[in-house]
Amino acid sequence: MKIALLTSPNQWFVPYIKKLQQLIPNSLVYYDHEQIRNYDIVFILSYHKIISKKFLKANKHNIVVHASNLPQGKGWAPLFHQVIEGKNEIVFTLFEADEKADNGDIYLQETLILNGLELYEELREKQANFTTKLCLDFLKKFHDITKTPQKGKESFYPKRTPKDHELDINKSINEQFNLLRISNNEEFPAFFYKNGKKFIIKIYLE
Repeated sequence: MKIALLTSPNQWFVPYIKKLQQLIPNSLVYYDHEQIRNYDIVFILSYHKIISKKFLKANKHNIVVHASNLPQGKGWAPLFHQVIEGKNEIVFTLFEADEKADNGDIYLQETLILNGLELYEELREKQANFTTKLCLDFLKKFHDITKTPQKGKESFYPKRTPKDHELDINKSINEQFNLLRISNNEEFPAFFYKNGKKFIIKIYLE
């Protein structure tokens, strides 16, 4: 089978998609969907552009892995939103992409168990490794796998911005620990304001 791996350039998932490429013989990595045509399977992983119907029709299977129990939790940063909600059991969904966001038929759903203490880097690593596992499972089961339509009421998570990492100085660290967990010390650190001054907080596991 001809297999392509698609992700956005210069972002956190790039090292992991290169590892996935090593695990899938003869697969190729792309950073722009316009360059991909006539593949049996395209794994679309952490890709941030809108994909047209024309592209989807140009390949047999367009596979997305989304870190929520679809149709619940469509949209942006579903893992981080659920961590903030206090969830430690995160359902990942592998599905066939269609023209609507996070809307296609489902092939696989499996649950990632968190311990509630992971910080940003570890959360990303677990997310990437679980995504890789689902992709490899899909390939192993490909000739026997079946898909089912999404059922139930859908919900959407909004896009997160650096402003969403503001701490409330009147709340305890324990109350805001999950927000600290998903803050990136360099790109979008946690912060708070005191007497009109902005203070940045960085968190590390000793």
